[in-house]
Amino acid sequence: MRLTGLLILVLFYSVYISKMILQRRKGIQTDQIARGKQKTKVFYIELTMKIAAYSVVAAEIISVFLNTLRFPQSAVLFGAALGLVGDALFAVSVVTMKDSWRAGIAEHDQTEMITGGIYGISRNPAFLAFDCVYIGLLLMYFNWILLIFSVFAITMLHLQILQEEQFLSKVFGAEYMNYKNKVRRYLGRY
Repeated sequence: MRLTGLLILVLFYSVYISKMILQRRKGIQTDQIARGKQKTKVFYIELTMKIAAYSVVAAEIISVFLNTLRFPQSAVLFGAALGLVGDALFAVSVVTMKDSWRAGIAEHDQTEMITGGIYGISRNPAFLAFDCVYIGLLLMYFNWILLIFSVFAITMLHLQILQEEQFLSKVFGAEYMNYKNKVRRYLGRY
């Protein structure tokens, strides 16, 4: 199972890094997390989210190698499947978003609102993918430290979603509100 956990992490972050490299070649700054912002609530939530995201990865890697507690095999297998689903969901999300994809709120970038494909059934499929990977790895390599870091990261991602919703409401107005009334935050349609 150690290789499966490492595979889940490598696939997930390979998508993330590859997208950043591809966008950088086009002159797009992908990572907008806590960059170029005044020291407001948005900045501090993004900064804390970034710390949480890096911290949980470290906790996941350590947990893969120091796995001491074991859930029943069925929970471990479900976790592996959920982690791989998270990988696939993240890849589809990033590809569907095209060059409008950013990490963090891009206050000064011109992007388009994407509502098709996977975004027709989830307003935040990339964040949902992060959650799937976090929960999947937690089921595979449970320990209390990993639980704390995973809950912290999931909470911070949710706070980021709430900020992004406010931002998108300002930028896209009625178009975003209409979309928001049709598609759920995490999964499903109204």
